[in-house]
Amino acid sequence: MAAELTTHELIAKHRPTLDQALEAIRTRAYWSPHPEHPKAYGEHGSLDAAAGKAAFDALQGTRLDLGQPGTDGWVGGEVSPYGIELGVEYPHADVDVLLPAMKAGQKAWRDAGAEARAVVCLEILKRISDRTHEFAHAVMHTSGQAFMMAFQAGGPHAQDRGMEAVAYAYVEQVRTPDTAEWTKPQGKRDPLALTKLFVPVPRGIALLIGCNTFPTWNGYPGLFASLATGNAVLVKPHPRAVLPLALTVQVAREVLGQAGFDPNLVALAAERPGEGIAKTLATRPEIRIIDYTGSTAFGDWLEANARQAQVYTEKAGVNTVLVHSTDNYKGMLSNLAFSLSLYSGQMCTTPQNLLIPRDGIRTEEGPRTYDEVVADLARAVDGLLGDDARANALLGAIVNPDVKARLEAAAGLGEVALASREIGNPEFEGAVVRTPVMVKLDGAKPDDEAAYMSECFGPVSFAVAVDSAADAVELLRRTIREKGAMTVGAYTTDEEVESAVQEVCLDEAAQLSLNLTGGVYVNQTAAFSDFHGSGGNPAANSALTDGAFVANRFRIVEVRREA
Repeated sequence: MAAELTTHELIAKHRPTLDQALEAIRTRAYWSPHPEHPKAYGEHGSLDAAAGKAAFDALQGTRLDLGQPGTDGWVGGEVSPYGIELGVEYPHADVDVLLPAMKAGQKAWRDAGAEARAVVCLEILKRISDRTHEFAHAVMHTSGQAFMMAFQAGGPHAQDRGMEAVAYAYVEQVRTPDTAEWTKPQGKRDPLALTKLFVPVPRGIALLIGCNTFPTWNGYPGLFASLATGNAVLVKPHPRAVLPLALTVQVAREVLGQAGFDPNLVALAAERPGEGIAKTLATRPEIRIIDYTGSTAFGDWLEANARQAQVYTEKAGVNTVLVHSTDNYKGMLSNLAFSLSLYSGQMCTTPQNLLIPRDGIRTEEGPRTYDEVVADLARAVDGLLGDDARANALLGAIVNPDVKARLEAAAGLGEVALASREIGNPEFEGAVVRTPVMVKLDGAKPDDEAAYMSECFGPVSFAVAVDSAADAVELLRRTIREKGAMTVGAYTTDEEVESAVQEVCLDEAAQLSLNLTGGVYVNQTAAFSDFHGSGGNPAANSALTDGAFVANRFRIVEVRREA
């Protein structure tokens, strides 16, 4: 295959960016090559806001032909949470044809080496970045995120996570030298001398099982970690969120072909309604790596049944915030209100349980009772979402009927401290928009425990009354150990309480945020610096992104020769 993009050209173009990414993961300082502001786009080949919206509109009602082998039909049917039928059709694959075709290109991809693979991946990311406005609409109308969140989380933040995975993949592959001259003295006899060759060898075909809520943000780490380590990648999107990952596959195939590699190293596996191909694909012998974000039940099934594959899961947990004391009461309330409201709580990092001592907390404004803290937080949420236009921009739309059902059922679990209300979206009449609900529960009552010790994904929080800080710390420990947690937050001015919470999170491997009162929130993480999940508690068996996330996607094979 003739290359339109030579490896030399790609290295010259992208090696400086790769080096900056390598430095960023070493220092953990802030860095991003992808602008967060929509107005930053429109030059150097990137689409501005109008062009991106036009490109998205042009996709609706079309057939996205990726040129994949084994296409035996066409599937579609995505309906935006905002009420729009997208009408895009995707190739349905005969996997008995597609999988062998994907495997055929792996030898050349393996032999290209870590640096060449890295810069090809960075070229893919650059072209995705140039289409960020288009991708933002695709993410918005499949996930229900409001536009600005879809733009940032689905665009630059997702691209950052993909690049972070490439950087970690490169580091792990070059940790071992390509060659070594080995000489062992033998006293009076001639020394033993060997020339050794060390080759990073991919595991095989990777399967990415996409999620509905964050198709790119959660999808890109696994996709680029596998591709950068030499594996072909089969992308199986969530049926309600195909478009963002299908566009990603389209870009990847284009770049691979232009760089002289087999485009079939990346392919799409869209499914017919109710087909449920994830289980079938996950147990195929050709599939050697699986990345999954979604429900605990299916994540557990994958870990138990996909025995031939290295499985990376991000499942679910019960995220907890311990509220003990604060020296910035208004800042705490504002920060928590935003965290509970963002994207209608449809994030795996959104707080669910707020553990508050029943005799109240200390603040710089004086003591506040449990009831006062809960009422003040409810007012903070109401204040934040009181203007419908701002509420729509923060909440987005409810992504599926199950979330709406959980929201409505939560009101029957206890005393409602903050009732959910319906908000109309003047731009999209079909959007289902709801404000959060907050329910008071007693941590000492077994009936209440059944509610707060279960994940209730969506805009639902429980204000759990506890007897003391010590009881809160122990409930936090038990929650993480039994149910897992993607995030933990704590507010305290007491050094002993802070130390106890930190010790629990270190023991149970949960990521902790302390005393956040400004513009950083417990449910947000920054690529190149923050770890998303830890891999050390039941919520996830891996972290985005660290060395462990990439290192087992390849093995080092050694070839020895006498010198």
